[in-house]
Amino acid sequence: MLDIADELNRWCEQGRDFAVATVVATHGSAPRRPGAAMAVDADGTVVGSVSGGCVEGAVYELCRTAMETGTPVAERFGYSDEDAFAVGLTCGGVIDVLVTPVRAAAGADGGMDEPAVRPAVAAAVAAASRQEASALVRVVAGPPGLLGRTLYVRPDGSHVGVLDGSGGTAGPTALERTAVAEAVGHLASGRTATVELGADGSRCGEPVTLLVESSVPPPRMLVFGAIDFASALVRVGAFLGYRVTVCDARPVFATARRFPEADEVVVDWPHRYLESQRLDGRAVLCVLTHDAKFDVPLLERALRLPVAYVGAMGSRRTHESRLAKLREAGLGERELARLRSPIGLDLGGRTPEETALSIAAEIVADRHGGSGVPLTGGGVPIHHDTRTTRLGSAA
Repeated sequence: MLDIADELNRWCEQGRDFAVATVVATHGSAPRRPGAAMAVDADGTVVGSVSGGCVEGAVYELCRTAMETGTPVAERFGYSDEDAFAVGLTCGGVIDVLVTPVRAAAGADGGMDEPAVRPAVAAAVAAASRQEASALVRVVAGPPGLLGRTLYVRPDGSHVGVLDGSGGTAGPTALERTAVAEAVGHLASGRTATVELGADGSRCGEPVTLLVESSVPPPRMLVFGAIDFASALVRVGAFLGYRVTVCDARPVFATARRFPEADEVVVDWPHRYLESQRLDGRAVLCVLTHDAKFDVPLLERALRLPVAYVGAMGSRRTHESRLAKLREAGLGERELARLRSPIGLDLGGRTPEETALSIAAEIVADRHGGSGVPLTGGGVPIHHDTRTTRLGSAA
């Protein structure tokens, strides 16, 4: 839901009724990950996708029905060998979808208490559209009456909404307290995942399954070295949803005019700028300076940070020389093993654009546990079962 937050925020501000279909679990070669969502408003307007087209028509009808009845519904979609034209996923995977009505006021149809859901959804999509860290927790399986219940949770643990309806003015229930703690933990790493709990908030008892969907600011990409390869990498990084910074100590090269797609261009010694930054575990660092006086002090610091990726440009001879200097600086073999150098995957390209593509491909493969080998005849899975992490607007 938070991937389509901008549009849903407009719908909430305009007072529209709508229903949201969210992928809550996947099995096999499913096209979208948990958290992928499609929404339908009362006029039939559609935004988002749960399968890339395979089951969108059926999900659309489920959303229309949920809006009319006010009742959430869970549905499973998979491939049908008996009827290739039946509603299902032609990729062979299976997805579980939760459809939740988000109406401005409860109807007389005896549906779910929408007023308890809408404030949580409205607060979550408003925060996500402002690129503020927030989490949305929904009951996707459990005792009757809990399906679709929703909490919006901020990083400090404050929240909007209810899960089981029994807290009221007496304060949050045990289930809600546990859900908030789980959401705060997921927010710290930007994860979206399901959590199995008991109805009493413990890990036992009657099972309740929660989907915890995180929305966090875009991850950082720091590109060191204001060269032509950096210009191409900036464009690819922005396309992938990173907040891109270019840093170089040479003011004649590090200019906003040369890097219009960068979010910021910094004139500073790379290692000094890096020391001034607070980076999380999603950040990627690309060292393109190709100059030992910049590279070594920068990598000495970068390889000790808990970031997602550190890569450095240069020939294999340059790489070996750099490793020797880094060992002299005190780095151990475990730290040196984190360095991706020569940077990028072997695509055979030569131009700045082709090189940027090879670097981006390595970053994506590293993030999702991909092998980087061709899928054709490779015998490797198309989709890897790694944790789902929101990349701002990209995943």
